[in-house]
Amino acid sequence: MDKKHNNFNYQQEKEIELGVKSGIDVSLYAKPEFNHHQMKEIRLGLQRNLDVSIYAKPEFGFIQMQKICRGLIEGFDVSIYAKPEYSWQKMDLILNALFKKLDIKPYIEFEFNMNELDQIIYGLEDKIDVSIYAKPEFNSYQMEQIRKGLKRKLDVSIYAKPEFDYLQMEMLRNGLIRKLDVSIYAKPEFTWQQMSEILLGLVLNLDVSLYARPEFSLSFMRGIKKALLSGFDLYNIELSLLDEEQFRYICYGLQDGLDISWYAKPEFNILQMEEIFLGLGEELDVSWYAKPEFDYLQMRQIRFGLENKVNIEIYLNPSILWKEMERIRLNLKEEQN
Repeated sequence: MDKKHNNFNYQQEKEIELGVKSGIDVSLYAKPEFNHHQMKEIRLGLQRNLDVSIYAKPEFGFIQMQKICRGLIEGFDVSIYAKPEYSWQKMDLILNALFKKLDIKPYIEFEFNMNELDQIIYGLEDKIDVSIYAKPEFNSYQMEQIRKGLKRKLDVSIYAKPEFDYLQMEMLRNGLIRKLDVSIYAKPEFTWQQMSEILLGLVLNLDVSLYARPEFSLSFMRGIKKALLSGFDLYNIELSLLDEEQFRYICYGLQDGLDISWYAKPEFNILQMEEIFLGLGEELDVSWYAKPEFDYLQMRQIRFGLENKVNIEIYLNPSILWKEMERIRLNLKEEQN
């Protein structure tokens, strides 16, 4: 090889010289399109009598060439990963699987990314049926949850579905580990946080059917769970018709031992509930004003009248504005004095 060839730099010429001295056919790599690192990998392969034609291509980086060369040395079928579009890290992952005698070949053609291949390899190492999750529709995080379930011999068919994200899958897997009936929350419409609240309720042996509803917010679910833990009887309350604020006042009443049946009704808004709650707390006869036709300001004037022990029947009429009720009440109180 002519050292004066202008197309090669010093390092490239050095690799060509080393090849000539070794008696190999340097024409396979003595080409300007190969940098000296690539030339070295091809030279080393030739010196080992390997079929370097598989990787003696400019589109392979020198580390990719190293991985292919290593596979050839071991007698592996490198065709499954000797592809320029595979990063050297992905090649290394496949190469390591081949070293472990794992049948990775069926899963290469699906173009799984490295993290997904990792999960498949872990499964093959554990001798589980990876075909259950080695599918393009699952990402690596979902694959991990299915793999962990299979490893524990759980019925993963309950959650091995693309419509569940990996956090939802984790909640279902945790329920199966505890031998719970996860069917009540094995629904994609539940967020993983909602699933977590239902799971916790099942662990605590609560009747989660009272709050296992996708339309309930997370904080509403927690409020109901807390009420159940406190031993409150919620069975006669139409929870689905209440909002969180209304339910909060119901819990206040239950906590104080009040007869919440007077206001635990969806037709009362939170302000009306508060007036009835306050009346019950003062042991007043709330039957006078615990009626939806009274707004909360009217209810307040009736409650004040009961406190003042005046004849509230004089202004006990929904058609009387609260300001007028107040005037009548104050006059009655003054007459009393």
